[in-house]
Amino acid sequence: MTKPALTAAEIEELLAAEFPQVFKPGSGLSIEHVEFGTARVRQAFRPDHIRPGGTISGPTMMALADFAMYVAVFSVVGRQPLAVTTNLNINFLRKPAQADLIADARLLKSGARLVVGEVTIRSVGADDPVAHVTATYSVPPRRD
Repeated sequence: MTKPALTAAEIEELLAAEFPQVFKPGSGLSIEHVEFGTARVRQAFRPDHIRPGGTISGPTMMALADFAMYVAVFSVVGRQPLAVTTNLNINFLRKPAQADLIADARLLKSGARLVVGEVTIRSVGADDPVAHVTATYSVPPRRD
């Protein structure tokens, strides 16, 4: 098994330094596990994520999926904060519980310039996914 380019702790340090507006105390985002090409992240439940109808909002799940992919991308390409989302497609499968959300990201292709992956989001305590996401990231050329 290939070792991740950055550990969970190193990715947390990078995110805190480069994206304090998103990855900060009180955001509810946390990195639970990182391996080469995979990541598991959590969005803690917050009442302000609820939309009418009592469900967690779509933008909350989309942001979580993007965050999960970003972490997985770092696990392969290393410290590349200028990697950007070029495409994100989400399918909402069922109403999430008013609980923490877990997102499991898995990279399908990691090329020199593009990284493609998928994310499955589940409510904590439920087996069935609430959303499935595919996403592509553009990675800037390395300047070694």
